Amino acid sequence: MNTNWPYLAPKSFIMPTISQTTLQFLAELKENNNKEWFTANKPRYETAKKEFEQFVDGLITRIASFDPSVAHFTAKDCVFRIYRDVRFSADKSPYKSHLGAHVSAAAKRSEIHTRAGYYIHIEPGASMLAGGAYVPESQWLKAIRQEISYNLEEFKGILNAQDFKQFFGEIEGEKLKKVPADYSPDHPGIELLKHKSFLATHKPTDKQLVSHDFLDHCGRVFKALSPLDQFLNRSMD
Repeated sequence: MNTNWPYLAPKSFIMPTISQTTLQFLAELKENNNKEWFTANKPRYETAKKEFEQFVDGLITRIASFDPSVAHFTAKDCVFRIYRDVRFSADKSPYKSHLGAHVSAAAKRSEIHTRAGYYIHIEPGASMLAGGAYVPESQWLKAIRQEISYNLEEFKGILNAQDFKQFFGEIEGEKLKKVPADYSPDHPGIELLKHKSFLATHKPTDKQLVSHDFLDHCGRVFKALSPLDQFLNRSMD
């Protein structure tokens, strides 16, 4: 048996893609967000869901090549339900008008805001590939700030890396108006330390979404994101 790498996929291998049919379903769902329409179009949803899960399974394999912590997950561990929790929301629309998944080393779905990961959001005209720390709870936020303070030049290097700048531009997230406790106003990284979220967002076009190489594109984007995620997660390790 030839055990030489790299492994070459069989010629019959078909790369997972997102179809125009799925985008069309989501666009119509947004315009008809009610139980009657959804029930009548349930087979279309099931087709879109299956396609998205296949894509996410392929995406997990790509991510695992540079972040092995997610290698044991499957799409079913990461894909969000399309049904909205409307109990505490003014918007009573019963369904999300997008498909989403969050791939991270968090052990449970309820813990997705305790680890930085890789988020994919498919929605006509509003898709995104994103990651980082979204409103981390106080202990993690404190640890992130400490990690940045101790390793400011490393963190700046991650944010200024060519691939990160190409895909994400600047770090995003709500910021404090005042200096956070325990830090001096003249700290060289004070503007970064003011962040309450540390987010990186890339917005692919619908044309990119349905292209045959979108999975490759996602892999490149998330590889550029990985150093940020690893830095944020390291703060709690």
